[in-house]
Amino acid sequence: MELTLWTYEGPPHVGAMRIATSMEGVHYILHAPQGDTYADLLFTMIERRGKRPPVTYTTFQARDLGGDTAELVKHHIREAVERFKPKALLVGESCTAELIQDQPGSLASRMGLPMPTFSLELPAYSKKENWGASETFYQIVRGLLKNQKPEDSDFSSTKWKDEERNPKVNLLGPTLLGFRCRDDVLEIQKLLSEHGIDVNITAPLGASPSDVLELTKADLNICLYPEIAETTCTWLEKNFGIPFTQSIPIGVEGTKEFLKEVHEFLGMNEPNPKELEQKSRLTWYSQSVDSNYLTGKRVFIFGDGTHAIAAARVATEELGFEVVGLGTFSREMARQVRAAAKGLGLEAIITNDYLEVEKSIKETSPELVLGTQMERHSSKRLGIPCAVISTPIHVQDVPARYSPQMGWEGANVIFDDWVHPLMMGLEEHLIGMFRHDFEFIDGHQSHLGHLGGHQDKEELDELELNSGNENLAENIPIWTDEGKAELNKIPFFVRGKVRNNTEKYAKQAGCRKIDSETLYDAKSHFKA
Repeated sequence: MELTLWTYEGPPHVGAMRIATSMEGVHYILHAPQGDTYADLLFTMIERRGKRPPVTYTTFQARDLGGDTAELVKHHIREAVERFKPKALLVGESCTAELIQDQPGSLASRMGLPMPTFSLELPAYSKKENWGASETFYQIVRGLLKNQKPEDSDFSSTKWKDEERNPKVNLLGPTLLGFRCRDDVLEIQKLLSEHGIDVNITAPLGASPSDVLELTKADLNICLYPEIAETTCTWLEKNFGIPFTQSIPIGVEGTKEFLKEVHEFLGMNEPNPKELEQKSRLTWYSQSVDSNYLTGKRVFIFGDGTHAIAAARVATEELGFEVVGLGTFSREMARQVRAAAKGLGLEAIITNDYLEVEKSIKETSPELVLGTQMERHSSKRLGIPCAVISTPIHVQDVPARYSPQMGWEGANVIFDDWVHPLMMGLEEHLIGMFRHDFEFIDGHQSHLGHLGGHQDKEELDELELNSGNENLAENIPIWTDEGKAELNKIPFFVRGKVRNNTEKYAKQAGCRKIDSETLYDAKSHFKA
């Protein structure tokens, strides 16, 4: 565990809380000190839910440590069971409470409670939020189904034909505080219904313990979010023979592959790929003349494994972008992200340090960043357009409107969310070019606020410093007024890279001052 200002994932008990809050009839007893109750805000502020999470905190204080905190745990368990009457009870501890070793799960298991009780052993000092959510979902499913025997030892995903009914699938993995999960579920339900496929159970989002008992009645499990559901899908396949999908329906090609895989599993005729291509406007635009402005744009991608890999594919195969950086904070999916990066000729960035990611963004000088809310802040500082594609999220990434990432409508949303920042980037460049015209008031700002087509403040200060004191550093070339004026004509999203290359060239060539001629000599040098 690290002490940090920002973090991509919370501790694993926050993941467990996501599962409990996503489900119906589940309550979570969390053994935690008074300060660890902050997690409520994640749901009431970011998700804008009208009710608080179904969590009871023991909220012990420092003075309680000298007494019997185990009795405190049992008191809160009895109180919560009597008040909320849950259909299933989760019992765990926060990272701080783990140090006390009260083992609240063991205490609860010996209390003779009338509902299924799950003791969550979530190692806070070695695991993170997504792992905690995955493990909690797995424990609930395994615990409720462990005594259930398969109806048919020879499972077949095509038995729906013999039973003369529509095929049924489970949608597994969506949770609260996931990225657009609510709308993804609606889009995938609509998509499947168009092909005559029924949804049996969606879990954990909206599912109750009784719904979990019905999971085995499906012909196929659809693993929408591997970070959350893959462990559970693997267990269901091993114990009940129910296979699960590997394709993620993000983007036009991803959705087509997803439908093909689902139809193959269920023994259905494959849909016509040509007809499917016309389902999203993204395909039309990427083949139009207007899209030429996007071709070859340099994109940096960072997020959870599922969305980062999908974004890299959409960027390269469907929009014609050049991916210059790809990474994830999710170590559980590091292998898949490394493979995707290798296919693009890149070395994956696997880290949970947002400053390291920001440094990589600066070094690669992309024209668009696709990331989390952390990268949105970093991009704003660097003056680069950004679209959020993954958790962690802020309130503005949980829109009240319908805004999926998956399926055909998801491809339309991606098209808007990714293309609009680049179009605004073109506006930014035009404002920078014409800012001295009489039609522009002094200090006119674009969508990037204070940057207004200029370099960021740190870069401007450095240029001023270099031009004002020739004895400051012998190794740093000095930008002349003519050179700075020429540099300002270059689009803001590549200006930093041009500046670095020019200074590098000037050092190699022994130039002490950089004017317009030096800048163009550097441009020729690096293009050769």
